[in-house]
Amino acid sequence: DGLATAFVVGSTAAVTTMEFEAGAVADLSTLFERVAPRHDDYRHHLTWGDDNGFSHMRASFMGPAVTLPVSGGEPVLGTWQQIVFIDHDNRPRSREVFVQLVGDA
Repeated sequence: DGLATAFVVGSTAAVTTMEFEAGAVADLSTLFERVAPRHDDYRHHLTWGDDNGFSHMRASFMGPAVTLPVSGGEPVLGTWQQIVFIDHDNRPRSREVFVQLVGDA
């Protein structure tokens, strides 16, 4: 029993919980096109020229980590709730998700 934290290393990806099914995934994509459109102008583009300012904005809204209670050796999640990693970037990147457990052995 204790806590589990999952943290993605990088500023254009996120870790969250959701019901990972096609409709919810599509709704999340639609939401992010409204909040941080892929083809908008971002000042970040002027700095690096990589045209991924939207991915930084989306990742910052979601956050890089989730912390969950662990009971009986299992994460405490709702019936349809799942831990998901979302890469918002506009090109493939190597990613690392760091998981740390704290609690009783």
